[in-house]
Amino acid sequence: MSSKNAQRNELGDFLKARRAELSPHVVGLPDTGALRRVPGLRREEVAQLAAISTDYYTRLEQGRLQASAPVLATLARALRLDDDQRAYLHGLAGKNTARPRRRAAQRVRPQLQRLLDQLTETPAMILGRHMDILAWNSLAAALIKDFATIPESQRNYVRLAFIDPTVRKMFADWENTARACVAFLRMEAAQYPEDPRLSALVGELSVQDADFRRWWAAHDVASKTSGTKTLRHPIAGELTLDWEMLACTTDPDQQLMVMTAEPGTPSHHALHFLASWTTEPQPQPGVTSS
Repeated sequence: MSSKNAQRNELGDFLKARRAELSPHVVGLPDTGALRRVPGLRREEVAQLAAISTDYYTRLEQGRLQASAPVLATLARALRLDDDQRAYLHGLAGKNTARPRRRAAQRVRPQLQRLLDQLTETPAMILGRHMDILAWNSLAAALIKDFATIPESQRNYVRLAFIDPTVRKMFADWENTARACVAFLRMEAAQYPEDPRLSALVGELSVQDADFRRWWAAHDVASKTSGTKTLRHPIAGELTLDWEMLACTTDPDQQLMVMTAEPGTPSHHALHFLASWTTEPQPQPGVTSS
């Protein structure tokens, strides 16, 4: 299959997934009550909502037609797409079919590493393309995992969430966290459609985890911005933390992820305890403490 056809099929799969989530009642169409062979809206109903012919929409969904910007806009309205889904739709339609150039490995500027190290009571890390973990501070390592023990090629936030049993168990609401990670990766897939590292990561996780396969096929998308997560830490106990993604202006593919707790809460005290625990001097081999 050619690269161009593969891209159009990806667009068609996304449209199918979105119309499957809607019902005639939700979009204001009469429901005749007739048995439906597939969930959600039929192709002709989407075409009606978008004021285009059923044949045009069918060819678009089958990858036999390139959609124009006005048609994409009307389809986005018809399918009730949110801002992230609209951006993803337009990204799929505007993919560059040129052979991708091999991109250099990402490196974190010394100034950013220094900033991480100075955040002594705030877990923080730098995430790169595909949520690769590029750098971190000591509190992030104490909170989640000692990333230095993981081979550099495997230091990936999504990979750890699905494959590492310790990290997976730590997330109190693992399913929501994992599904969000898949949606983040899906969003990147529109921007980097032929990235070999992304393809390898998706392939590995698809083989090893049935949940990943199912959620990847659902074509849900989301941007990494902010949220809240609850972690069960073996030493600090349960922590509810707010996370925020901050863009690195020198490299748009890198983001600073910081996790904070509301002052005065048990989670804030737990973070403070974990920070003090990580800074305590550890006994050296052959040295007996008095």
